Amino acid sequence: MNIKTIAVLGAGTMGRGIVQAFAQNGFPVIFYARREAGVKEGYDYIVDILASLVKKGKLSEADRQATLDRITITTKLEDVAPADLVVESIAENLEVKQDMMRKLEGICRPDAILASNTSSISISAIASAIGTPERVCGMHFFYPPAMMPVIEIAVARKTKPEAVQAVKEMVSAIQKTAIEVQEAPGFVFNRLTIPQINEAAYLLMEGVATREDIDAMLKLASSHKIGPLELGDIIGLDVCLSIMEVLQKELGEDKYRPCPLIRRMVYANELGRKTGKGFYEYPAKKAD
Repeated sequence: MNIKTIAVLGAGTMGRGIVQAFAQNGFPVIFYARREAGVKEGYDYIVDILASLVKKGKLSEADRQATLDRITITTKLEDVAPADLVVESIAENLEVKQDMMRKLEGICRPDAILASNTSSISISAIASAIGTPERVCGMHFFYPPAMMPVIEIAVARKTKPEAVQAVKEMVSAIQKTAIEVQEAPGFVFNRLTIPQINEAAYLLMEGVATREDIDAMLKLASSHKIGPLELGDIIGLDVCLSIMEVLQKELGEDKYRPCPLIRRMVYANELGRKTGKGFYEYPAKKAD
């Protein structure tokens, strides 16, 4: 299947970044969110990001305008019907995603591929809500989606090879690398990375070392570009907590027990960069 038109559902941090990644690389994108204010805010965010790239000399004015021209915003789900690929990036909740899949099955063409940007939920469970689970796969983008060079393609038990191949070719077309993984809790990246962030939080909570020294240890001794606590702040501590809970539930091992410090920070809305405070503090950015 040749993917030409893409729909992205969800105007949050990931959804808007995914829209930018596709549109900036030549794909027409139907950008959907339930609320007018949400999709407008997401579109305005893309406008600002592209303007910043132009100002820094990383994007031409012509390319900026062409990117925006490829984006169509809507609050009507039926408008995604022409899409060859639909990527949902809505709430990280199984029931919500299953409900969306049922709606999409009634709207989209039978040959359209339905992908979920979930970072931890079972693709087979999401796909089980519809009668054509073979066209469902996972597309796990990383933050920020327009810049990160890799996407995890999660293959469920019933995902057809043709769908996987079409998605991998599209990923190559947007100048990213597709890493195909078989469905498993946390896939590959989160299975490796989130427990490391969790263990770093335990070290901090127990007073073994400061946040700076914990991060410096990984950067200097393992040649990591960023420390685990810094990375947790980028991902979002609410997301880290959710993934650890999934790993503990699905794999049934105590080593995946979420650190109480992370849980307390989430309760206090100290989620990292997106709220201005996590393991570190982040002053509000000044307008250019």
